[in-house]
Amino acid sequence: MAGDFQSRDEGFMREALDLAFESMDLGEVPVGALIVVDGKVVGRGGNRCIGNLDPTAHAEIIALRDASKSLGNYRLPGAELFVTLEPCTMCVGAIIHARIKRVVFAALDSRSGAVCSCFETFDQKYHNHHVKWAHGLLAEESGNLLRSFFLERR
Repeated sequence: MAGDFQSRDEGFMREALDLAFESMDLGEVPVGALIVVDGKVVGRGGNRCIGNLDPTAHAEIIALRDASKSLGNYRLPGAELFVTLEPCTMCVGAIIHARIKRVVFAALDSRSGAVCSCFETFDQKYHNHHVKWAHGLLAEESGNLLRSFFLERR
């Protein structure tokens, strides 16, 4: 059973990586995110900060907005988020407010990661909603994509 869960999660993370590649093709930092409810993708997002002229247009925020529209609710209880990079403080806050049940992210973000790298925001006791999280799934692929993107820009 655990193998099935890992395989399921990997499939969703691969789809998030595809969204990251789409972002990169648009000149955006390559991050992709999916929202899944009951095994079905209900929201997709890739970074669009540059194209949208919007500092809040991170992949997670775009995916949350898409899922909220799809489901007709700004709360997404029971939803899972798959994202290729550790969420920042803004995204963690939005994830908590949306009542996401679980977050799975690929690569750590040593500069602004707010799950475990720089801050442990999900694990604070004072939140009224607690999010389960895991990291490392396809971390190498995601990290390589990000590194190659930034090397090309230098």
